[in-house]
Amino acid sequence: MTMPIPLSVLDLAMVGAGETAVQALRTTVDIARFADRRGFRRFWVGEHHSLPSVSSSSPAVLLAHLAAHTSRIRLGSGGVMLPNHAPLIVAEQFGTLQALAPGRIDLGVGRATGAMPDAARAIRSHAAGAGGADFQGRLADLIGFIDDSLPPGHPHAGVCAVPGPAQGKAPGGGDAPGRPEVWILGTSEAGARCAGELGMPFVVAHHFSTTDTLPVLDEYRRSFRPSEWLSRPHVMVCTSAVVAASEEEAHDQALTHVVATIRMGVMAPGLIPTPEEAKAHSFTPDDQAYKERWFSRIALGTPDRVRAELEVLADGTGADELMITSNTHGCAARLRSYELLADVCELPDKGA
Repeated sequence: MTMPIPLSVLDLAMVGAGETAVQALRTTVDIARFADRRGFRRFWVGEHHSLPSVSSSSPAVLLAHLAAHTSRIRLGSGGVMLPNHAPLIVAEQFGTLQALAPGRIDLGVGRATGAMPDAARAIRSHAAGAGGADFQGRLADLIGFIDDSLPPGHPHAGVCAVPGPAQGKAPGGGDAPGRPEVWILGTSEAGARCAGELGMPFVVAHHFSTTDTLPVLDEYRRSFRPSEWLSRPHVMVCTSAVVAASEEEAHDQALTHVVATIRMGVMAPGLIPTPEEAKAHSFTPDDQAYKERWFSRIALGTPDRVRAELEVLADGTGADELMITSNTHGCAARLRSYELLADVCELPDKGA
């Protein structure tokens, strides 16, 4: 029996030791094409900076490439980190994507920078006023540009994002390609409240912190106000899952991400270590505690076990959708994890 709610993919184009960004990005394309064929609802990429293990630092660029290699699946950002960007530029980038792939573009926006402090300063050092406005103000400007709805008297009234609705309103203009579907990403009650008060769909980053998920979702649902975009709360829960043919293989692949994260606390960020390197790591008591916390919040193991854990998560959170991220060493292992997940969840094969 198929999963009772839609499944989606979050990918970071991870680079493992012995691999390159070229290989990682090609695998991202392969996974997107597979997800398109096998009935996943969405394929999102995340914005992270100054991490050698991540190649998805420019979501809009990567999504344009993915749009050319897929035909059905929705493509989006998980997310664009709004503090890093001028709202007009984001509106124009995603208006362009919407024109390239009408009806298939999601714009997930986050409140963080997706970067460590030094990288965050580098990103924003030449952006005049980039840190001055609060998130809600920048979000309001972004939506105003996307919808061409900035009110009279707004500092940017009369400025339009193109491609966008302004072209359809111009003399001789035809139908606009529509708007991207805008989502708010969050891990805190503040982000959930923002999404709820604006009547927007919300993604909770369960893969960051499992203990905060239920209080954050309660706040979102409690604060929700119907909007022109959404009549009732709509929740997507993003979680980590590693699926493999055996429990041991799944454990070894998940361990690579654990060790990569531990190393970031004591040395410069690097690539995802191989399973052999990860198993050879000398775990301190703090390392061991982190490892246990990580394994407690990830769906891990053989296909049947992972499906059962995802069903429990969906039921416990009341999620409308689940988004899966599989962080492993090795391009082949990353793709294989999604293949096994699609099979055990009986997602339909829609052909090439």
